[in-house]
Amino acid sequence: MFALSESLRYYLYNQPTDMRKSFDSLCQLVESGMGRNPMSGEVYVFINRPRNRMKLLRWEFGGFILYYKRLESGTFELPGSVPDGCSTAIHWPELVMMIQGISLRHIRTRKRYLLTETC
Repeated sequence: MFALSESLRYYLYNQPTDMRKSFDSLCQLVESGMGRNPMSGEVYVFINRPRNRMKLLRWEFGGFILYYKRLESGTFELPGSVPDGCSTAIHWPELVMMIQGISLRHIRTRKRYLLTETC
């Protein structure tokens, strides 16, 4: 089923992406640029230089799914704390706010328990 939810992990590619890229080219960016496995089931987020187009790549059983959003006006706001490097883990609420056009800079989040992975 085509679905995105908060139970998935999301990774934002920190460099502007050519939106002519499709499945294979985006998988190459995930592997070489982000150092991740595109078939892991995680969701990879790509945004173009003018920040008016966004692609999300995800592997589901049997193949890749590519979500594509083009804004007719306005831009996507990137999270304020994007560190240097090729990718940044983002949370589901941040992605939803980016897509909905809610300013991420003026949002205050209250402390919540987050389950962290241990090696």
